[in-house]
Amino acid sequence: MSTYFDFAGRFRLDVRLNLIPCSRDRQYAFGLALSRTAMTRLTPGARRGCASGWPLPTMRLRSPWKAPRMDTRRLYSFIKIIDAGSITRAADILHIAQPALSQQLSALETQFGQQLLIRSKRGVAPTEAGRALYRHAQLILRQVDLAHAAVEVSGRAPAGSVSVGLAPYSLGAALALPLLKSVRERYPDILLHINENFGGVISEAIMTGRMDMAFIYGAGPLRGVQFEPVRTEDLFLIGAPGETAPPGQGEVNLEELTNVPLLLPSRIHTIRQVVDAAFQQASLQLNVVGEVESALTLVNTVDAGLGATVLPWSAARAILDVRSLSVRRIVEPVIQVKLSLVTSDNQPLSEPALAVHNLFLELIEDKDRQ
Repeated sequence: MSTYFDFAGRFRLDVRLNLIPCSRDRQYAFGLALSRTAMTRLTPGARRGCASGWPLPTMRLRSPWKAPRMDTRRLYSFIKIIDAGSITRAADILHIAQPALSQQLSALETQFGQQLLIRSKRGVAPTEAGRALYRHAQLILRQVDLAHAAVEVSGRAPAGSVSVGLAPYSLGAALALPLLKSVRERYPDILLHINENFGGVISEAIMTGRMDMAFIYGAGPLRGVQFEPVRTEDLFLIGAPGETAPPGQGEVNLEELTNVPLLLPSRIHTIRQVVDAAFQQASLQLNVVGEVESALTLVNTVDAGLGATVLPWSAARAILDVRSLSVRRIVEPVIQVKLSLVTSDNQPLSEPALAVHNLFLELIEDKDRQ
């Protein structure tokens, strides 16, 4: 038998979770089960029975919704197609037939109900939906790799691959060698990958999961990236004494730099941005004679007397023979840059990455004590 509960004369609820409208002009009864709703049309006889309080037959409910299965092979293939810019080239890289790769792409588009690529004679380009899937696919596959690595080394010393980014012309240049040496000594099963690039490129790599951590200029905020401020450094004018650098010793006023031929990185670099901002705020003209992105080229051009440069002391000491150069702190105003250790804000560090992170902080503290 069924038990009914009367709701203000409008509905009756039986223990079989059938929610029944009890007025004669209603045409539907609603059933609830496990947060799902089922609906059935009432026959005229059932509507008359509803008004009399008769029990209704148990309604058939739809089976629970199931999430579509995600094939990581398709995601990997999709990433390779985007990176290669062509289905044909991606098929060659993956060593599979092009029709099979096209079928994988079609299956992904069917699964998401979106066009993921724009095809043309020159190749393929991702749509807005394709770019979104590309970002998430990289994160998913990296998490899968981390899961495999964590399971394999469970109970043993940290092991696996760790990627670290370093901003050029920074303290990172001085830490690269000690970091490699320390990782090999303490964690021989960790494979350390060091990438020297600009902050914007590195930040994007961290957001997309292609890099674990980085030591870069800046203190944020930046969406998807967590900044851990480490230190603030003053900038120095460095050049051949009596040739490209102003004569004298000690500090040098910003105004004295207006006639100095400067070799600086391009405007995407934080050092260039803060130098440009200081000159602009002081209403002074910056005399840039060359934009140099290579640390080796910068060393050679400064040594050759082609110009002076502006760097933090730690970076200058790491890449230049400062004993033969004029090194003067810039004042009025003092120009400073902030250095931070950055990680992803939406995914935790793996065990080997956390070990390298802590080791990195130890090396920075050692540098500060020197």
